Amino acid sequence: MKIALIVLGAAIGGPMRFVVDQKIRTYTAKPYGIFAVNIFGSFLLGLTYGRVEEGFDLFAIGFAGAFTTWSTFMLDIYLAYELKRYSEAAANLVMSLGFGLLAAWIGIQLA
Repeated sequence: MKIALIVLGAAIGGPMRFVVDQKIRTYTAKPYGIFAVNIFGSFLLGLTYGRVEEGFDLFAIGFAGAFTTWSTFMLDIYLAYELKRYSEAAANLVMSLGFGLLAAWIGIQLA
C-alpha cells in the first residue's frame, strides 16, 4: 500500500510541476515557476510532517517529491550564472533556500 500511495502522489506531482512551471513561464523567462513549486512543496512537507503515515507517503514523499525539483533549481542557477546574471543567480539561491525553510517551518507550525 505504501508504494502505491507514493506512486499515485508522484504521478500527480510531476505533471503538476510541469503545468505550473509552463504556465508561469508564459509570463516571464525567469525561473519563478520552479521557485513557486519548491516553496509550496516545502510548505506541504512541513504541513504533513509527523502526520499519519499514509498521508505522508501520498503527499510528502509522492506528490511533493515529484512536484519539487532540486535539479531544475540548480540548472536555473547555473544558467543564470553562465549568462552573467550573477545577481539573479544569487537572488534565486538565497530566496529559494530562505523562503523554502520559512515555508517548511510555517507548515510544521500549522500541523
